[in-house]
Amino acid sequence: MDAVLLVKAAIMGIVEGLTEFLPISSTGHLILAGALLHFDDEKAKVFDIAIQTGAILAVILVYWQKIRSTIVALPSDEVAQRFALNVLVAFIPAVVLGLALGKAIKSHLFTPGVVATTFILGGLVILWAERRQQVAPRINEVEEMRWTDALKLGLVQCLALVPGTSRSGATIIGGMLLGLSRKAATDFSFYLAIPTLIGAGAYSLFKERGVLSVDDLPMFGVGLLLAFISAWLCIRWLLRYISSHSFEPFAWYRIAFGIVVLATAATGWVDWRS
Repeated sequence: MDAVLLVKAAIMGIVEGLTEFLPISSTGHLILAGALLHFDDEKAKVFDIAIQTGAILAVILVYWQKIRSTIVALPSDEVAQRFALNVLVAFIPAVVLGLALGKAIKSHLFTPGVVATTFILGGLVILWAERRQQVAPRINEVEEMRWTDALKLGLVQCLALVPGTSRSGATIIGGMLLGLSRKAATDFSFYLAIPTLIGAGAYSLFKERGVLSVDDLPMFGVGLLLAFISAWLCIRWLLRYISSHSFEPFAWYRIAFGIVVLATAATGWVDWRS
């Protein structure tokens, strides 16, 4: 395996881990990084989705106590059953709409105008949501959520099918707008990411298995490992950050990144249809 390719895989893994759970769109950053590294062929596109599994393993590690206690209590505890049901209910809309509309979205919405617009609009929505957080939230812990809250969040997650929206941004900010505290919205976003991203990664690997070979294992291994390490560091940092800070800096970052998207598209440096 080419050492240069492994270095590119490592960089992409770090980008994935650092951006997957922040409300700034990992897809947009991977497209930009892939263009800069000339790592944007068909195999690289599968790689970008597959390494999300490494980031998800970091979520499982950070939240292992909660996940383990829920699984153990599932047969007899109503709170555990309600929590598991909420995650399942929130997961279903993205599966249905993703399978139904995935090709059309890829064909028509991966344009600089759409990506830049979603980045900038997302930033403005974050600023609005943070202003509304001055009102006391209705839900302070994920255990307090009803299935209707979960369904609404699942529908909000579907907005992330539009490139540049950010899955974590949609679920965290959407949760805050639906009455969840910043912490509850962030926690549920992480739990919902587990089935969503594992499912997307497995589906992508199965669907595009024809472009992969055994020789690609080192590249995928490096990407998964670096995505795991960087995501673990990022999640731990984010959970500390939200205890005393707002998401406003990410809003301004999104607006600036939207301008970067327009600039790179205008110069022809990045193909945002990748």
